[in-house]
Amino acid sequence: MPVISTEAIVLQTFAYGDTSRILRLLTATHGLQSAIARGARRPRSQYGGLLEAFSRGTATLHIRENRDLQTLSGFDLSHSGQALGRDLMRFGGAALLSEVVLRATREEPQPGLFDLVADSLDRLERVEAAEAEAMALGRVWRLVALLGFAPELDACVPCGRTVQGDEIRFDYAAGGVRCDDCSRGAPGRTVPANAIDAIRTMIAGRDVALAETRGHWWLLTRWLDHHVLEGATLQSLEFIAAARDDASCDN
Repeated sequence: MPVISTEAIVLQTFAYGDTSRILRLLTATHGLQSAIARGARRPRSQYGGLLEAFSRGTATLHIRENRDLQTLSGFDLSHSGQALGRDLMRFGGAALLSEVVLRATREEPQPGLFDLVADSLDRLERVEAAEAEAMALGRVWRLVALLGFAPELDACVPCGRTVQGDEIRFDYAAGGVRCDDCSRGAPGRTVPANAIDAIRTMIAGRDVALAETRGHWWLLTRWLDHHVLEGATLQSLEFIAAARDDASCDN
């Protein structure tokens, strides 16, 4: 049974039996792993409160080939991630990143994935509260692109012609934008060109200020539903929608 030590982010944790926890870990070297932390819920456990969602550190894992559940024997915390709980949107954005990774990745390591998720969580912690929503949108679009699900935003999906104009048809089912000719009678939603520019900027990994976010959440949700989730639902999207409604009521 080989033993490995690797940087890891706790994406999900839940109780198992009376004393243990099951973890879903994104690791730097072994991709997505499920592991049991035996005795983690005991009062004098070596883990204490270390194994919470969004915690980052060095995990020691006993790996068994062809096993879905590995054994965690140690976790040296480097960053707790507790600051993500300072407000609802930070937490919701972090939860959405985690859920997309859990739904769309496998055990095999994917280049750049660990670094992107770690950097995204760090950015969500540091960003001003008023900018957390735009940051969450941007980092999820960047993650979607890294996972290979980026929409086509420059050329018409059916005919390949360059798409221009003040308003552009975005057909999430077809995989991206349509030109005027191919938009006639076709499904999709007409969106301002600056919204497409903003998505393009977010996919490239650059920050963008958004005056309006509701339409962006609609586009991202439909895109995830059709291309990433395969019929699954994400609790974090419902959480974010509730957080946005609460913020609107407060204002």
